[in-house]
Parts: sequence; structure tokens; C-alpha cells
Amino acid sequence: MQETASGLKIVSVGGGTGLSTLLSGLKAFVRKDSLLNADPDARWIETLTAVVTVTDDGGSSGRLREEFQILPPGDIRNCMAALAEDEHLLTRLFQYRFESEGDLSGHSFGNLFLAALAGVTGDFLEAIKVSSEALAIKGRIFPSTVEDVALVAELEDGRVIQGETNIVESRSPIRRLRLSNDSCRPLPETLDAIKHADIITIGPGSLYTSIIPNLLVDGIVDAISDSDALKLYICNIMTQPGETDYFDVEDHLRVLFEYSPNLELDYVIVNTAPIRAALREKYVADGAAQVEFDSLAQNGFEDELNDAFIEMPERAHAFQLICRDVLHEDGLVRHDPDKLARLVLEIRQAEKLAVR
Repeated sequence: MQETASGLKIVSVGGGTGLSTLLSGLKAFVRKDSLLNADPDARWIETLTAVVTVTDDGGSSGRLREEFQILPPGDIRNCMAALAEDEHLLTRLFQYRFESEGDLSGHSFGNLFLAALAGVTGDFLEAIKVSSEALAIKGRIFPSTVEDVALVAELEDGRVIQGETNIVESRSPIRRLRLSNDSCRPLPETLDAIKHADIITIGPGSLYTSIIPNLLVDGIVDAISDSDALKLYICNIMTQPGETDYFDVEDHLRVLFEYSPNLELDYVIVNTAPIRAALREKYVADGAAQVEFDSLAQNGFEDELNDAFIEMPERAHAFQLICRDVLHEDGLVRHDPDKLARLVLEIRQAEKLAVR
């Protein structure tokens, strides 16, 4: 492991609300001063890096992307807000969304601020850096690539459509997904962060539109595979209509490995807590259901939910399934930021103690 005496280095890969949820939990453990933790076994984070997908083309992000030819700012803005101090007025301002009948309607202030800064500095990466400093965020944010890329999907009904919004709205199962530019590269800073990481998390987030687009960027999966970090995949709690209909945990992993066959995982985190009946019915009405894991359960824990090592067909590398209650319900089903962050750090701590 590459861990330094001053703390853990964590890289989180994803997008959407899943990534920002995880980051909001992990930021509580970020410390800037090594003197705050004299205990070398203490669970705390020195460097937290988010690698964010840039294929969003809907809503405010899509409008700004098309008009100003910049990367979509929405997921990046959400990560900034997640890594900032929640009580800061500036953070609330960044998340403020205009509601009117004019041209500003639907835009968030943070998206407009990033677009304006990109225009002033002439560099979207510099706009991210300056905005991050303004919010005093507890981490770093890198787009998975700075190239203008879109998602292209071949659907089960034979159609080939381009654009994340069109793919999601099609509500048709995806046969194959690719980037419009299959040779786009990540930032050198991203590859360096992955190389020196102690923990790399993938997910939670939409499998086809938040997770896989990052892994399709040339060099990302190879860098993850070459890293000595612990690699964790955090599975979604709910299926998504048109993307992962009827998917269980094994289906999520099957697709993940299909698009990144060289990817090796050490742990897969699965939520075990059932959602409330009323909320379940709400999701069912929209075509979504709670992700099940019965097929994997048969391999290691039929009677009770114990962690088990799992070997999937055609996978030479076994991984450990970690089953825990990481659920948060508040009108929507989400991962609980604090539970999830603590579990990630507990896994790292247990691994560290096991090798002593």
C-alpha cells in the first residue's frame, strides 16, 4: 500500500448523486494537519480526489455545454457542494437554481459561475480550481477527460442513439455503450492520483451513465488495475428504468466487467436494508425496484448475511462481498453518506490489521 504516515489517499470514481453522496460522507474524515492525528492507526484522509463523468447533456449542464462549448458543469458542481462546508452561504448559493419564465430558468448559479470562470480564464480546469478554492472544498475534482465526448448506445431494439439524455429517455435496454471518441485520454493528475491511492471507490451511481463512461476513457481502467490501492465497487440500491431493469447485484458486476475486463475488485458493497413499503410502491410505479443479491447469496451466505468471497464465472480474481445497512430514506432512496464513508474506512482498517 502507498499510504503515508499522514493519512489515506482516496480516489472516488463516478458521477451524479451517487458520487456526491459518498463524498459528503468522506469529507468528514479529511484532515489537513497531520498533528491532528498522532495515532498512525487512526482512520482519516489526507487526500480525497473525485473523478467525475462528463457526458451529461441534459438540463442546465446540457444547455451551457452546447452554447459555450464547455464540459458539463452539473456533476462537478454537485461534487464541489458535497466537499464544501454545508453551512457556508456560498455553497448554498452554488446550488441555487433559478425558477422563472425567462432564459435563466432551470440554470443553477454554480453552473453559470463555472461557465463564466471558464470564459474569463479560458480554461475549464482553471475554473474548477478557482471555484474549489472559493468554496474551500476538502478535496480535488478532476473531470474524467477534458475532451468533448458523448455517449453512444446501441439499444436492444436495434436503434443507435447519441446523448445521455436520449439514452435515458428511450427506456430501452442497452445492448452496447461507447464514447463518441474512443481514444480520449484522462488528465495526468488523475492517473497520478490513482497510482498513489490507498483506496479507489467506483460508484454508487447510474451504471451506464455515471460509472461506465469513466471506465471507457482510455487509460483509466489500466491505471486502476496497476494501482496497489484497495478497489471497492459500491452497488446501487435501486434499479433504473431503461438502464438496469431487473438487474441484481451480479448483473451490475457482469456489465461492469464486460466494459472493463481488466478491472480487479477487492470488495463489493451491497445494501441489505429493505426500503419502506410506501416508498417501494412509489419506485415500482416509476419502473424501479430494489436491487437484489440472491444469486450471489447462494455462493456464500444462504442462511444469514455474512460477508463472503465470491468468484464469478470467467473471473480469475475473487472479491469479497460486504453486506451492510447503508440505506437512507427521505422521500428518495439513497446511500447514507455517514454509514457508507465509515464502512469504506472500516474495510481499509480491517485490511490493514489483517496483514500485520
